[in-house]
Amino acid sequence: MMKEGQVRIPSGCSIAAVISREGKRMTGEGIVGAMKPMHERSNGLGGGFAGYGIYPEYRDFTALHLFFDSGEIRKECEAFLKEYFEIVHSERIPTRTIPAITDEPVIWRFFVAPLRSMLRSLQLDEKELVARTVMKINTEMKGAYVFSSGKNMGTFKAVGFPEDVGVFYRLEEYEGYSWTAHGRYPTNTPGWWGGAHPFTLLDYSVVHNGEISSYDANRRFIEMFGYKCTLQTDTEVITYILDYLVRVKGLTLEEAANVIAAPFWSTIDREKDEAVRARRAYLRTVFPSLLVTGPFSVVLGFTGGLMALNDRLKLRSMVVGEKDDRVYIASEEAAIRTMEPDAENIWAPAGGEPVIVKVKEGAY
Repeated sequence: MMKEGQVRIPSGCSIAAVISREGKRMTGEGIVGAMKPMHERSNGLGGGFAGYGIYPEYRDFTALHLFFDSGEIRKECEAFLKEYFEIVHSERIPTRTIPAITDEPVIWRFFVAPLRSMLRSLQLDEKELVARTVMKINTEMKGAYVFSSGKNMGTFKAVGFPEDVGVFYRLEEYEGYSWTAHGRYPTNTPGWWGGAHPFTLLDYSVVHNGEISSYDANRRFIEMFGYKCTLQTDTEVITYILDYLVRVKGLTLEEAANVIAAPFWSTIDREKDEAVRARRAYLRTVFPSLLVTGPFSVVLGFTGGLMALNDRLKLRSMVVGEKDDRVYIASEEAAIRTMEPDAENIWAPAGGEPVIVKVKEGAY
């Protein structure tokens, strides 16, 4: 039996991220290394990464990453995709065989473009067609799961410790201007390939440390708008909430953060700027079912940027650091120091206050 003091008790899960403001691409090796000092925050039941800018040769096409239970299901899914999309390129995602990662499914990627005739007949834009396709596959096609669906970005995840998942997917061979990472310590949900983080929809990816007490209320609300939570973990709903608020409803990232980690009414009442006070009151009134309660720290990846956000009481750790054009985010300073030993301006964001970092216009 472990005695107190013999093992570091983690606060569950590890997150890390790095972004170049200048849009300079870096290999995945650094972000994989950042997860090693946070090893005890994971228990081997899930690890994953998201990289942005990794597919420049296919930048104009949606990159669909999928898990399949068998080759037959892959063929069935490919036939379905061809009804709505032109498949520009298709291949097995390269991996390496390592003892730490076992029972892997068929892991495939398709680079696709929507058929113009289908967009016209369905009267949808490209993003909505992709989002609906992801939901349809994940809810109706048994043995097939879309786990990444953005442009010039991709998610790589598995059951295992994150540092092993990075080796498994050969992330040192990819280059991107932004990376996020997650090590999972599931407490209420199973550990399986689809349930590892990041969770993605279109170019949004979310890694999360914590627990969502409001999950049922959040899920019931968001599923009224065509989203389906199928991946057996609470974090999935945050991704759909952000897609709904930013892409569908047109909110800014700051406004979306003020919905998810809404300030207390007493805090709003004390706000001296009348316009800010009115806007925050409006958001709390219109989207009460999308307030996410419970301890959490999340990093949202999106095309051209990152957003880090703590719950409004800051019940989970998260620190930020900088060096030259790069910004680093992690659960622990040790992870930042692994990526950049000379990192500067190390600080902890306040609860409910988003940290948004964007790549300069045109750099990606």
